[in-house]
Amino acid sequence: MDKLIELFESKIARTRTDFVRSIMHSINWNARLVGIKGARGVGKTTLLLQYIKLNLAKELDQVLYVSMDNVWFNNHSLTSLVNTFEQKGGKYLFLDEVHKYEDWAQELKNIYDDYPNLKIVFTGSSLLEILNARADLSRRAVVYYMQGLSFREYIEVETSHTFPSVSLEGLLENHREIARSINKKIKPFQYFENYLKHGYFPYYKEEKSLYFNRLGEVLNMMLDVELPLLRKVAIGYIPKVKQLLSIIAAAVPFQPNVSKLSDKIEINRNTLLSYLYYLDEMALTINLFKDNSGISALQKPSKIYLENTNLMYLLAAENANTGNLRESFFCNQLGYQHTVTYAEQGDFKVDGKYTFEIGGKRKTKKQLKGLSDSYTVVDDITIGTQGRIPLWLFGFLY
Repeated sequence: MDKLIELFESKIARTRTDFVRSIMHSINWNARLVGIKGARGVGKTTLLLQYIKLNLAKELDQVLYVSMDNVWFNNHSLTSLVNTFEQKGGKYLFLDEVHKYEDWAQELKNIYDDYPNLKIVFTGSSLLEILNARADLSRRAVVYYMQGLSFREYIEVETSHTFPSVSLEGLLENHREIARSINKKIKPFQYFENYLKHGYFPYYKEEKSLYFNRLGEVLNMMLDVELPLLRKVAIGYIPKVKQLLSIIAAAVPFQPNVSKLSDKIEINRNTLLSYLYYLDEMALTINLFKDNSGISALQKPSKIYLENTNLMYLLAAENANTGNLRESFFCNQLGYQHTVTYAEQGDFKVDGKYTFEIGGKRKTKKQLKGLSDSYTVVDDITIGTQGRIPLWLFGFLY
């Protein structure tokens, strides 16, 4: 355990707090058991270490952070670690990448029940099962989902200018005033293109020239390791999943024809639909349905996007045309806190109420004729007009 403490202290010493993700302020850190899910690379580890450094610096002797893929756990159990930690006065335990530890859910349930004075925060893959794990933690854990950087957060990283996030309703009602206040401090289009290319994952700051190398490595890790581990997909079928992802990327936005796709990849219909479902769960795609109620692993999406525009530049740069980028950006930024569904008229339906049509500055409301609560989202404008809202401004929702 001394080695784990030494590693923790070293990580805390190197952790910077000059930029903190906005989700930090949305989490109820006082809950006894907090879970944070998210795709690899979105910054979950940094979030934990920043929280400790900012809020528990005076109590570090009662705090422990460990990554569950540490070799220490090859010969020790989580339960034995907790027992020793609690006997030494430990109160705050932070467990990173719990999905790397076998039977994590059962042990966490037992620890929660047996150590009522211990507060635990854990992180895991976006594929992490909370409700359906063998030990149901849904009644015990408060779980949050963490997404990549918003355009607003990217601007803060690049400029140190801080802007408050806005609600969707506030944006729709006051977008002109909000846009004006932002434009007084920065020029959004100075940063928008770079964000679409390489601004979604926080590690872009480490070495921009190697960003897509690392993004590719992260993608392969998710498919080669996490998918077999957490969804029991046979290793031999992973190339089929990668082929499916490549087909989607080459045709984004993709409207799947299940029969043709099944024949092309040479897998049956149900397996194909399961793979489409997994890609969405892994935050590699966004699957849109006409109605999001009761979505199952065997339901065909009406349309599929890559989860973020950076993936488009990685997987199909030749398909990263302006129209695809616009729609993918909008879908990603809205989908984090809102329900986005396929629209028969317009491009997207949001929260079952609002309809949006995405386009360039010449886009009109012609395709939204007769629809209430409908808006044209327009690229290449800094400030909108009535019913026409700048696309970039939807990057300020979180």
